[in-house]
Amino acid sequence: MESLKNKIFRIEGKVQHYTWGGVSYLPHLLKIPNPDKKPFAEYWMGAHDSASASIILNGGKKIILNEYISTFPKETLGAKVADKFGRLPYLLKILDVKDMLSIQVHPSKENAEKEFANENSRGVDPDSPYRNYKDNNHKPELMMALGEFWLLHGFKPKESLKEILQKTPELNFLLPVFENGYAELYRTVMEMNQSDMNSILQPLLDKIIPAYQNNLLQKNDENFWAARAALTFNRPGKTDRGIFSIYFFNLLRLQQGEAIFQDAGLPHAYLEGQNVEIMANSDNVLRGGLTSKHIDVNELMKHVQFDATIPHIIHEKNTGNHIAAFITTAADFELNKITLKKGETVSLLSYSTMIFILLKGEITVHENEENEFVCLEGQSWLSFDKARFSLKAAADTVIYGAAVPENRK
Repeated sequence: MESLKNKIFRIEGKVQHYTWGGVSYLPHLLKIPNPDKKPFAEYWMGAHDSASASIILNGGKKIILNEYISTFPKETLGAKVADKFGRLPYLLKILDVKDMLSIQVHPSKENAEKEFANENSRGVDPDSPYRNYKDNNHKPELMMALGEFWLLHGFKPKESLKEILQKTPELNFLLPVFENGYAELYRTVMEMNQSDMNSILQPLLDKIIPAYQNNLLQKNDENFWAARAALTFNRPGKTDRGIFSIYFFNLLRLQQGEAIFQDAGLPHAYLEGQNVEIMANSDNVLRGGLTSKHIDVNELMKHVQFDATIPHIIHEKNTGNHIAAFITTAADFELNKITLKKGETVSLLSYSTMIFILLKGEITVHENEENEFVCLEGQSWLSFDKARFSLKAAADTVIYGAAVPENRK
C-alpha cells in the first residue's frame, strides 16, 4: 500500500442494521433508498476492525481506513497519538433509536485488557454470542441529542430510589434490601430465579401495559418504559429482568444540543431518539437486560458502578473560530461542532486524524489546488495529522467533528 499524497479525503462509513433502529432517519440523511423498511440503527465513521470506514479516492477507488492507518500510523495519527494509542482512538457515530437498547456497562481500560486476554487464553470464539469482550479497549462515550432523546443513566440518588420503591407496591419488597446498598439491590434482581421474577413483576405489568396501550402513561413515567420493555422483550415464561432497572436508574430527557458522558461502570440504556455519539474505539458491552442477547451476570457485577449518579448535562463550549466543543474527561476523543453561515469560511489545522460529518447545509472542502470537493448533507470526510484546509459554506451549515483532544495528548 502506497502513502497518499493528500491529507484530506471523503470517507464512507458503515451502516449497522440492528433491529432497534429506525427505518427513515439515517436513510434520509445518507441518501440511501430503503424500500424494504430495513432498520438503520447506527452509522459508524471510524477505524474499528469490525466495521471500518473507507477512504474514497478520485475515480471511486476505496481504501479501508483502519488498514491505511495501521500501515502509516505516524503519518495519519501523528507521532504522539500513534505512540500513545497505536490506532485511531475514537469512533464517531450517528444513532437512530426507535426501540429500546439493552442496558449496558462498559469496562475500564485495565479490566478490558485483562478480561480480553483471559477470554483469548480460554479459546472463546471471537464471534461467539457468549463472548463478553470484543477487544482490549475501554469505551467511555459521549452522546449529544439531535432532538428530544430519552435514556437511562446511572442509579437514582438514594431518596429518589427509595421513593419509587415505596410508591410501586410490587417493588416494596426491595426496600429492606436497598438498606444494604445499591450492590445488594441490583444483585438481588439480577440473580433472582426466573420463576420468582415472573410472578413478582406480572401484577405490575397487568396494570401498566393496558395503561400504556391506551395512551394513559407519559414518557416521564418509569411505568411507560417498563410497559414498552415488557411488550418488546418479554417471551412466554420469561419476563425481562431489565424491567427492574427502569425503576432503579435515572430517567432522562435530553433536548436538542444537550449531551451527556458515560464512563466505565456507569449503567445506561438508550430509549428513543437520534443522537451523535463518540466513544473510545471499542465494542465492549456487558448487558444487564432489555435484550435477547447473552447476559453474564457475574461478569456484569464486576464492573458496575454501585453509586448514586447525579446526571451532568454537558452544553457546547465556544472555543472560537466558529467551533464549539463538548468537553469530557476522556483522553481518547472530543466532539466538536462547527457552525457557518452562508458565505463564511473557516481555516483549520488538523491535530491527528479528524473526522467530520455534515448534518446541515453545503460546504466546499479545500486543501490545495489539486484537492477540493463539495460536501452535501449526510456526507463525511477526514483530515490526517498536520493537514491545513478550509471550509466554505454555500448555505447555513452545521458540522460535527471528532478529534483527539490536544491538551490531553
